[in-house]
Amino acid sequence: MGLREVKRERTRRLIADKAFELFCDHGFGRTTVEQIAAAAEVGPSTLYRYFPTKETLVLEFVDDCLADAVSWFRDQPTVEPRDGLRTVIERVLEQLESNPDRVRAVFDLAERNGSVSAHLNELIWRFRNDLAAALVRRLPGDPLHAEFVAALSAGITMNVIENVVRVWVDTPHAVNAQSLAHQAMTLLETGALPLPAAQHGSGISDNSRHDS
Repeated sequence: MGLREVKRERTRRLIADKAFELFCDHGFGRTTVEQIAAAAEVGPSTLYRYFPTKETLVLEFVDDCLADAVSWFRDQPTVEPRDGLRTVIERVLEQLESNPDRVRAVFDLAERNGSVSAHLNELIWRFRNDLAAALVRRLPGDPLHAEFVAALSAGITMNVIENVVRVWVDTPHAVNAQSLAHQAMTLLETGALPLPAAQHGSGISDNSRHDS
């Protein structure tokens, strides 16, 4: 990375960090682009060159984590798909765990702001599509079948990440994200998901379904 690219990345990071501080202190809706630009000591036009909307500022960290994992997967042409997808999950969770306060603040803002939530869903959908596109190129056989398998695999990968992160966010001191991910992959590989076998004598009895 050249000097110009390093400077651009430093400016981009500064803008995102200052924006997040303001969002957490004053709220997403009450923070203006002008306030963010002033805090980062750049002009509004410069800010818009890096981040076209306030929502992209909120989600910058999560977006970078997901994009980095897909980029890594694309650059590993010889890795087995299963091993590659497992590593994708591990890479995303490792980066998210490196900044837990940021991740929890993102989820908090998404819960309280519809536009942030919508952009987060778009980001997740883009990750699934990009991962599926990277995977389908290395799957043999009929192209339609390969696309189907790639889409399912990318969806499962994102579901593991999303559910692990949600549990981790809700119980930060009780669980470890990497450990949860390993549990999820074990359940998948042993066939215990998505429909675990019924255990007699626990939960709601069969008779109770006819009581109403």
